[in-house]
Amino acid sequence: MPNPSPLLEELRQELAGPVPPGRGDEEGARRQWWAALAVLQDTLLEQPSPHGLWLAAPLPALYEPTLLQRFQGWVWTPPAPSGLRPELPGQGVGLNPKIWQLALKETDGTDPLLVLITAKLQVALALFGEPQRRQLIVSFDHKLLAQLLQRLGARLGEDNPAAAIDLKQKLEKLGPLQNSARAAELFWPRLAERLATAAPGLTLIAAPKGPQAPPGGTDQLGLLEALAHEVRTPLATIRTLIRSLLRRQDLPTVAENRLRQIDAECSEQIDRFGLIFYAAEAQRQPQGERMLARTDLEALLLQLQPGWESQLQRRDLQLDLRIETGLPAVMSDAALLEKMLAGLMDRFSRNFPSGVRVKVELQAAGDKLKLRFSGSHNPGEDQAEPAPEARIGPVLTWDPGTGSLQLSPQATQQLFASLGGRFTERRGSSLTLYLPISTASIVEGCEESSDPAFSAGAEC
Repeated sequence: MPNPSPLLEELRQELAGPVPPGRGDEEGARRQWWAALAVLQDTLLEQPSPHGLWLAAPLPALYEPTLLQRFQGWVWTPPAPSGLRPELPGQGVGLNPKIWQLALKETDGTDPLLVLITAKLQVALALFGEPQRRQLIVSFDHKLLAQLLQRLGARLGEDNPAAAIDLKQKLEKLGPLQNSARAAELFWPRLAERLATAAPGLTLIAAPKGPQAPPGGTDQLGLLEALAHEVRTPLATIRTLIRSLLRRQDLPTVAENRLRQIDAECSEQIDRFGLIFYAAEAQRQPQGERMLARTDLEALLLQLQPGWESQLQRRDLQLDLRIETGLPAVMSDAALLEKMLAGLMDRFSRNFPSGVRVKVELQAAGDKLKLRFSGSHNPGEDQAEPAPEARIGPVLTWDPGTGSLQLSPQATQQLFASLGGRFTERRGSSLTLYLPISTASIVEGCEESSDPAFSAGAEC
């Protein structure tokens, strides 16, 4: 009689076997888990691998979109919610074309587990231990990982033979595995650094004195970074699961609409807290001058338009986007500029009553392009003055009218300055951004780029 496939809880025990029992609580262990995931994904993004694979339970542990697109995944998840027919093994590839979905057994346990394999980095992460004896387990041991993969392959063979065959083929495609000694050596110092600088708690240090100390102190900024990270990471996992459900063909219309609404709300909050995190980091650790490149602002706005329209419709607002023809490219950082513009729309539209038309205009203004946000009210409608915002430290303001936290005007101005731009605001009335025209787009003309945001629309 063949041996039964291993339970995932047994695999966590095997990972924990070589290390002493833990002495942590649940909160501390979870904080270490999220920090470890962030360090691991940063490491992978710094040393990009064209191929890789990961196996996780009980949720997809990875949340960086670039990695989810590049790597193949196998994830064991709990049963589907009541009213949704679970997708049975062999019916498809589950969460998305790069992720297999498997059924989690009740005896598998619910602690997170992740095994990640690339040609140059192999690592396993897990949380393990009873209450008050919790710990993060991280292993780069080649022999232990080989045993773990063999046992996971056996489990897959019982759960979904096609998924097991795919795992074997993907492993063979990676070729010889050589674990990066440097990545393993740097992992723990980076994890300690992230926890020391970002983890909230009683260990926060006093703010430095003198002219270099930012208003509010590094303690507040470190706490803010931690809170932003703690909000973004679970939301990213929720969004991944939501998008997996949206790929199903048997969803009731009402369920699909609700899921799309949740997905959009998650994305907005991930972007908003991402900007808060970046602004706090920029205050605490100034990075100096940013590398700017030719950016097609018109293409960027057209890319943002569908999301803006959906966002405004949920608040019963309308979008009026007007772009002057024949505009040259600007000098900026396209990735950060996209996040900043999304944040501006959220910031600008929050105080408007239903029925307002939000106008976004892009036009030339000398050696710059001028991007203006304004609100068009109905004739005769009384426009209430927005309540004054309360400043919270060097980065945030609190809006008593909506109860929302936003980047302060000073932090917003600083971030746009790092993009080569200038930002002005008349609260409740208009926002205006000026970005310098790229001289390369005028002098050199049609220099091509693989990214349409950097080349499309440049004047020749």
